[in-house]
Amino acid sequence: MDLPLAPGGRELPLLQRERPERSDAAHNREVLLRAAQELVEERGIDAVTMDDVARRACVGKGTLFRRFGTREGLMGQLLDHSEREWQAQVIGGPPPLGPGAPPMERLLAFGRSRVTLNLHHAELIEAARHPAARSFGALSFTTMHVRYLLEQLGVQGDVPYLATALVAPLEMIVLRQQVNREQVPLERIQAGWEDLVRRVVADH
Repeated sequence: MDLPLAPGGRELPLLQRERPERSDAAHNREVLLRAAQELVEERGIDAVTMDDVARRACVGKGTLFRRFGTREGLMGQLLDHSEREWQAQVIGGPPPLGPGAPPMERLLAFGRSRVTLNLHHAELIEAARHPAARSFGALSFTTMHVRYLLEQLGVQGDVPYLATALVAPLEMIVLRQQVNREQVPLERIQAGWEDLVRRVVADH
């Protein structure tokens, strides 16, 4: 499998590695998160309550609270689950986001996908009331992946710094400022990032 590698050739891990769950506990967790995700997609995050999720999952509300503690805890777990699924697509999903496409195609697909995901995650982070809920692990993964693709493209120079510079415009705080406050069209943001990528690659 074509995986991004950390310095020294180590395989880049997913966001965080947790202790393995029992199979029944993992199944129940997936059922609850899937119910929450379906409701978020149907109604929007602000309109989803713990009662709604319990009914959709056909469990008692007490079960939901025992598993996630609070609505914020549920949204935090949904955020982590969404990030993990996206990272799995980057590592082993279909091209061009996943392996199998030329590195430039993968890099451009990465940018488009990350913009969309981060704008969605901004709402989840607010619902989880934990601004740093995914910042370090997610940023480490995305920066290392971009670094890996730049190296595949033969980019020379300070590649770790260039990777950080390319990832920064895709981060939630930048995107929300541009989209929500400055009303910059999403198409312009994506086109601008792709132009930046091509300039970085062409200059090296």
